[in-house]
Amino acid sequence: MTEERYKQAAAGAWIGIAGNLALALLKGVTGYLANSKALMADAFHSASDVVGSVAVLAGLRAAKLPPDEDHPYGHGKAEPIAAIILSVLLLVVGVEIGISAAKSIYGGVHEPPEGFALTVLILSIIVKEAMFQYKFRLGKKLASQALIANAWEHRSDVYSSIAAFVGVGGAMLGSYFGTPYLYYLDPIAGLVVAVMVLRMGYRLLMGTVHSTMDHVLHQEDAADLLETVQRIKGVIAVDQLRAREHGHYVIVDVKISVNPRISIQEGHDIAKIVKYTLMKRFLHVSDVFVHVNPYDAGYPYKSADSEPDDMPTVLH
Repeated sequence: MTEERYKQAAAGAWIGIAGNLALALLKGVTGYLANSKALMADAFHSASDVVGSVAVLAGLRAAKLPPDEDHPYGHGKAEPIAAIILSVLLLVVGVEIGISAAKSIYGGVHEPPEGFALTVLILSIIVKEAMFQYKFRLGKKLASQALIANAWEHRSDVYSSIAAFVGVGGAMLGSYFGTPYLYYLDPIAGLVVAVMVLRMGYRLLMGTVHSTMDHVLHQEDAADLLETVQRIKGVIAVDQLRAREHGHYVIVDVKISVNPRISIQEGHDIAKIVKYTLMKRFLHVSDVFVHVNPYDAGYPYKSADSEPDDMPTVLH
């Protein structure tokens, strides 16, 4: 991770920490004073965002560390690991919110929340949507899975605030029209928030686990890499190209065929050009492994036992 990338990503994480902490305190105090289960549930959701942003920041700092003997490919997977922690946290918070809302429904609701809870919810919707747009765009720009996961956490908070708004507003209408049954809309909204949190946590968990397991880019995503290698002078053919995600960056394994009559040094030089061209042109490519083979016009049609296989050279 470059210093500039780390600074931008860390700034986004700190903005998330400050914003979520302020919203969690505001919604928590207001929910308690207004006697709103939905707003209290929404406050817990924002509080989980605070811990999530801290996890993202910790992951970014770990990913910034240079490669070492135990981690020769760097610490890039610290970011998706932080995203996994955030996802699990969402699942735990979702269960807790659901249990609290269910207890309120079972115990009965005898009065609606106070009206000022609606003002806080409107403010929360506006602030959280702004934070989502900022973090999502920053995460895409920096190719940071942790930031993107944290951004979707903000978006889920927008939806939960909307659900809480409907619940609180409906309960207040029950008071206005003298319909006590509408009071239950407030804890029901809290239950809806819990389901939304669980759904978002599950989606994020599945996505980050998939990414952590050395996901190979699809053919269309690696097309630009393949075309670039094919255009390099001295490369007769690209036998194979695989690009695998390693945290926020990509590691490329490519097999190229060159003129079998050139020297080992010349083949090595071509491989160096392939490696540094890919790393210079594509900023998300952190390392390239090049396997150099002698070009065989008969491959793959000639008999496998017609002559012994040549041992390829490898450049790292």
